[in-house]
Amino acid sequence: MEFYFLYMGVIIINAIIEVFPVLMKGIHITITVFILSVIFGYLFAFIAGLCRLSNNIIIRSTTSFYVEIFRGTSLIVQLFWLYYAIPMLFNIGIDNRLMAGVLAISLNYGAYMSEIVRGSILAVDKGQTEASIALNLTRFQRMRLVVFPQALRMMLPEFGNYLIQMLKATSLVSLIGMTDILYHGNILRSTNLSMAPTVYLLLLVFYFIMALPLIFLTRKGEEISKRGVANG
Repeated sequence: MEFYFLYMGVIIINAIIEVFPVLMKGIHITITVFILSVIFGYLFAFIAGLCRLSNNIIIRSTTSFYVEIFRGTSLIVQLFWLYYAIPMLFNIGIDNRLMAGVLAISLNYGAYMSEIVRGSILAVDKGQTEASIALNLTRFQRMRLVVFPQALRMMLPEFGNYLIQMLKATSLVSLIGMTDILYHGNILRSTNLSMAPTVYLLLLVFYFIMALPLIFLTRKGEEISKRGVANG
């Protein structure tokens, strides 16, 4: 029995040694897609969130349409639309896989996070706005100096959660042929089905290790959001 476990241990170690370098080939793609998706996702979130509070009905309605469309449809379908369908329908190819992948993830999560932006701004006590009006601040000054700093603190915990979700969503870019870690893992698994458990176990480990700093940032965001808030 001891010999059997020793034998199995050697097989698993050898499999890991074989799989690990293959998965590492796609790590830079995963990280690149993630970083760009975060940048544009938060940008879309703030723009859409603020636009949904606009007094202009056209801006507000257009932004609401975008938010509901991307929240109400599948991210995978959106990815396929951006990479396959739109180029065929409008002849304006998004032939760059990276651009299509980043746009799909950032537009999708930007729509969700825009509700966090909008809700956090609306959650700021009305007395703060009234006080800033009494100080004769313009609407832009009220938002920049009084409302937004307080709303941002409320956004931090949820923004951290979506940060982790965007990391996991990067795995979908393998569906359009991007050579991320999941793509390389699937190729390796297809050439040797017996390695499937090892491949997917290591993929779980890869994503978990990459998520650890984001989990830490999320917890720090929660701590910051609680500072100066009385616990009742």
